[in-house]
Amino acid sequence: MSTTLTTPREAPSTARAAAPAWERPALLGLLALTALLYTWDLAASGWANAFYASAVQAGSESWTAFFFGSLDAGNAITVDKPPASLWVMALSARIFGMSTWSLLVPQALMGVATVGLVHATVRRHFSAPAALLAGAVLALTPVAALMFRFDNPDALLVLLLTGATYAMVRAQESTRTRWLVLAAALVGTGFLTKTLQAYLVLPAFVGVYLLTADTPVRRRLRQLVAAGAALVVASGWWIAIAELWPASARPYIGGSQTNSALELALGYNGLGRITGDEAGSVTRGGGGDQWGTPGLLRMFDADFGGQVAWLLPAALLLAGTLLWWSWRAPRTDPRRAQVLLWLGPLLVTALTFSLMQGIIHGYYVVALAAPLAALVGIGATGVWRLRAQWPARAVLAATMAVTTALAWVLLSRSPEWFPPLRVGVLVVGLAATAGLLALPLLGRRLVVAVAAAALLAGLAGPTAYAVQTAGTAHTGSLPSAGPAVTTGDDTGARGGARPGGAPGGAPGGAPGGAPGGGGAGGLLDASTPSDALLELLTEDADSFTWVGAAVGAQSAAGYQLGSGEPVLAIGGFNGTDPSPTLEEFQQWVADGEVHWFIAGSDAGRGGGTGGGPGGAVGGQESGSSTQISAWVSSTFASTTVDGVELYDLTS
Repeated sequence: MSTTLTTPREAPSTARAAAPAWERPALLGLLALTALLYTWDLAASGWANAFYASAVQAGSESWTAFFFGSLDAGNAITVDKPPASLWVMALSARIFGMSTWSLLVPQALMGVATVGLVHATVRRHFSAPAALLAGAVLALTPVAALMFRFDNPDALLVLLLTGATYAMVRAQESTRTRWLVLAAALVGTGFLTKTLQAYLVLPAFVGVYLLTADTPVRRRLRQLVAAGAALVVASGWWIAIAELWPASARPYIGGSQTNSALELALGYNGLGRITGDEAGSVTRGGGGDQWGTPGLLRMFDADFGGQVAWLLPAALLLAGTLLWWSWRAPRTDPRRAQVLLWLGPLLVTALTFSLMQGIIHGYYVVALAAPLAALVGIGATGVWRLRAQWPARAVLAATMAVTTALAWVLLSRSPEWFPPLRVGVLVVGLAATAGLLALPLLGRRLVVAVAAAALLAGLAGPTAYAVQTAGTAHTGSLPSAGPAVTTGDDTGARGGARPGGAPGGAPGGAPGGAPGGGGAGGLLDASTPSDALLELLTEDADSFTWVGAAVGAQSAAGYQLGSGEPVLAIGGFNGTDPSPTLEEFQQWVADGEVHWFIAGSDAGRGGGTGGGPGGAVGGQESGSSTQISAWVSSTFASTTVDGVELYDLTS
C-alpha cells in the first residue's frame, strides 16, 4: 500500500505559497474561538488556585518574592514548585494590578499560543486540514479548557513543550544546531516550571534526532552534546542560585524537607512522584489507594478519562497505521519523524502517569493534549486520503467504532448530565462507522456527509465537556474538567467544579469577604474570611511583616488575598514543611513581626481541616507546626471573630 508519509516534502516556502485561500481565515477563526472559549466568564473562578495566586500577589509587590516564588511578600517560604510560571503572572499583575483577569488571562493566551504552535508544527509537513484539525482537537480537549483558564504551572509547561516539539521538527528537517539548542532550552525552562515532568519528552527527542537527522552520526552526537549543555544551563541556573544563596537571606524552599531547591526538584516533585516516597506529602483521604490504582488503563478511569481520553485510542491507532505503512520510507523522512516526535512523548508521558505510585491529579494529563491532538489531525487526514483502498477504510471504521464506544462509556459516567448527547453520539458514530466501510458505494455528497458525521461523533463529547468546563467556576487545588462523574467506589463522584473554594473576585480587586462567616480553609481550598476578620487583619498592617500566620498555605492564602497584606503560611502548602521552626517563630513574635495567629474555625476543632491549635490542616501537620500551635495556645489569649479563633501575638 502507498503511504502519505513517503511523498516528497515541499520546502516550507512552497507549502505556504500553495496554501488554499481559506486556510488563513480558518486559522484566525480557530484562534479567535479558542480565545473566546478560554476567556469566557473567566472572572467567575476568582483566584482559582489561591495557593499560586498568593505567590503571584507577593511577586507583584516584592522582587525577592518574584524571583524565588515566595508565598508572601515577607518572604518566609516559597511555593512547592520552581517559579517560572509565577513570573509570567506576576509580571502581568505588576503591569495591570492584581486581579482575576491579570492572573488568568496570561494562562488563556498561553492556550491560544499552544493551539497556534500545534498548527504551525503540523503544517510544516502536512496539509492545511491536518493542521487545522489538530489545533481544533487541542482547543476542545476538556483538560486544556480547564488548565488554560487556571493558574497552575501546567499551562506554561504545555506551551514550552509544544514549542520544543516545533523546534525539534525544524532541527530534524534542517539539521541546524540552533534548533536543537532552542528545543533543549525550552525543555529546561519547562523544568523550572514543573521539574522532571518536562524531561518526559527527552527520550523521543534524542532518539528521533539521532536516528533520522540527515547528517553524519558524529555531527549528530556533537549536536546532541551541545543541546545537552543548553538543557543543563536552562534547567539549572535558578536551582544553582537558590542553592548558593545564603539560606538566611532567602525564603525557605517550600515542599522540601531540607530547605533545598535541588531536593525539591529531584525528590518531592521528581522521583518521589514515581516511587510514592514523598517526604512531607499528605494523603488524599483515609485508607486505601490514595491516588488511584496504577495500571495500563489508568488514563481511562474516572479521574482521567473525561479529561483527555476521548480520542486517545484514535491517536494511537492512526499513528500506528501511518508508521506501519511508512516502514519503507527513507530513514530521514521528515513526516515520519514528526509523527514519532509526537507519539514518543505521548507514550512516555501516558505510561509514566499510568504507573507512577505517588501523588497524581487528573489535570496532570493536560500534558497529553498537544501530542494527542497532533496525531489525530495528521492520522485522520492521512488515512482519509487513502480511503479508496480497503485497508484505509477498515482503519477509519475501526477508529470510529472505538471512539464511539469510548465516548459512550465516558458519557455514561455522568448519566444525569445532558443524556441526549450520549444517545446522539452513539447513533451518529455507528452510522459513520458503517458509512466509512461503504464509501466506494456512496456518491460525493454522501461521502462528505460521512466525513462530517465522523467528525461530529468524535468531537461532540470532548466539545461538550470543554464548553461545560469553560462555563463553570473552578477553584481550589484539585480542579477537574467536565461534569461530576460516578466512580463506583466509596467516594461517590469525582470531577466538576470544586464548591467552596476561593471566593469569586471582580476584575481589578481582591475577592470580597463572606459576611457573617469565616471559613478557615484547609489543604485543598482557601480560607474565606469575613469583612470583620479582614478589617481586624489590616488594622495597623504597616507595623508588621506579616499581619497574620496560619498553618497551611491555602488557609493563609485566603487571608492574604482578601486583605492584600502578607500572611505567614506555617509549614507551607501541606503544613508539613519544617518552616518556620518554633524558635524562629518565637523570635519573629518577640521582634513584633507577626500580629495574629489564625487558628481556624470552631467547626474545625480537633484535627480537621483548618483545625484549632494543635489541629492539622487536612489531617497533616509537621512537628514545628504542632509546636507553634501548642505554644501559641498556651501563651496567648484567644478571641473569636465570625467563628474563627485568633490569637493576638502582640498582647
